[in-house]
Amino acid sequence: MPNAIPVLSSIAELAATTEAWIVDIWGVMHNGASAYAAAARACLQLRTHGGIVVLLSNAPRPFSAVVPHMTAIGVPPDAYDAGMTSGDVTRDMLGIWEGRALLHIGPERDRGLLAGSGFRPAPAAEADVVLCSGLYDDETETPANYAGLLDALAARNVPMICANPDIMVERGDRLIYCAGALAAEYESRGGQVSYAGKPYPPVYERALGEIERLRDRPVEKNRVLCIGDGIETDLKGAHAAGLRSLFVASSIFAPNGLSAAVLEELFASRPFAPVAAMPALAW
Repeated sequence: MPNAIPVLSSIAELAATTEAWIVDIWGVMHNGASAYAAAARACLQLRTHGGIVVLLSNAPRPFSAVVPHMTAIGVPPDAYDAGMTSGDVTRDMLGIWEGRALLHIGPERDRGLLAGSGFRPAPAAEADVVLCSGLYDDETETPANYAGLLDALAARNVPMICANPDIMVERGDRLIYCAGALAAEYESRGGQVSYAGKPYPPVYERALGEIERLRDRPVEKNRVLCIGDGIETDLKGAHAAGLRSLFVASSIFAPNGLSAAVLEELFASRPFAPVAAMPALAW
């Protein structure tokens, strides 16, 4: 890490160099159980000053299905202009498998990904493709519970579409496994995985296209800031897309708090780094 990453208490000065933010939802705007009021106020401030806020989530559901939960736990609708999810990208990726036998690994709440589709539900022994949106019960299960299932699928070379590349997220004060953890286990067994969402390019192309649509003109990449708590998703994806990033420290990467030493350890050996870091998004 050639230069120390500044730790900010306010994003106001950095905001002056941006026209648009691409903001992670779970980890920045809320923790799965309650909203972060300061983050919402910061986004509203940017919008008040003429900026654009696009929320970008690895949620394995369409953005329209994410909004009610966000609103219910306190993320105000006026804090953002638009949003999109890995679920939106997943529906596009599923298109080439329409009409085939599909095994869905994930909770019932993610079944909306398949709404209106012509897939034939199938057990592992018959599936042509696997859609992984998470664990069936992320409250009690870990990837170890899926070893036998993944072994059987890998033996048949069944391709997997991962609707959420996140490995873990915070839910309240706990850490839970996501679809990305199962996908990583599947790849370790030789399975083929296609990923939707961050850090992969399609979802960033969508976000930048939405910013251009809302601004009604192109916006230079150096005027866009990605804000997230996931190093291998939010920050890596921003780097690959040619965008600046702000790291919001979470207990996943900074369990003992944010400091220069923590940032040095996290980014010294990585080929990318954020322009700044914050313990939480705030104006």
